[in-house]
Amino acid sequence: MITPEKEEYVLTKAYIPEHIVSLMTLISKGEPFLIKDYLYFKNDNWLIFIGYPLEKNLSEEEFEAALMDVVNKYNPESTWFIAPEIPHSLLNACQRSEADEYYKLDLQGLKIKSNLMRISRKASMEATVEREKAILKEHERLIADFIELEKPQDMIKQLFLSIPEYVNHSSAAVVLNARDKEKNLSAFYVIDLSAAEFATYVVGCYSRKHYVPHASDLLFLEMINLAKEHKKGYINLGLGVNEGIKRFKVKWGGAPFLKYKFCELSSKRSKAFEFVRLFPSKF
Repeated sequence: MITPEKEEYVLTKAYIPEHIVSLMTLISKGEPFLIKDYLYFKNDNWLIFIGYPLEKNLSEEEFEAALMDVVNKYNPESTWFIAPEIPHSLLNACQRSEADEYYKLDLQGLKIKSNLMRISRKASMEATVEREKAILKEHERLIADFIELEKPQDMIKQLFLSIPEYVNHSSAAVVLNARDKEKNLSAFYVIDLSAAEFATYVVGCYSRKHYVPHASDLLFLEMINLAKEHKKGYINLGLGVNEGIKRFKVKWGGAPFLKYKFCELSSKRSKAFEFVRLFPSKF
């Protein structure tokens, strides 16, 4: 396990959402550990290895050695890792792999486009924004509606269902709500402020019944304000995922800044590992 002092060290060095120990622990249900400046999470029969060294100086040889040390130590049934690059020697061992890029929004000197301010102001005429520290029944109803209507894959479903527990146990989680004129919940974002340098979006939902146009833009603007107030240098916007999500992130000034590679080393799966792929992508 990681001591509180080590966790604080990780958060001062974190630059991707998967470095947020409390968030990963609560949602993956794995125990956090450090080896040679690499973070990993394990349970009885699976292992998630975060191949982004906290000091950022990636050595392919050091990464592979640390990964193999952990695998040999625990001999898990299932192993998954993410990294900027997959070591050449492991390419053929990956039973499944994916590639993407992390996006971020730099807050230093950020100038929001006039059209974004205009649509946000328009949305603010129909909805008000509030900050809370809890997931209530109305949030859970929006989550249930999302699951029922969208019928997401199990990994997405499990992430959304884990949000109430995560928020209720995290001192760094903030819930941004958009409410219509009748105080109905129109949309919400969950933001994590644990990392020293950045804020990160966790999940969000909107109401079909109490829909407010551009509520997501209004909440995005509030997320920027929240991050600035907490002296964050940037917002990690997660992965590009698809063209629609990329467009939304780029529209607000997001840009790719770090390569993302995912590798599954074994065929046996656990729902917990899917968080590695899901968390930075679900915007």
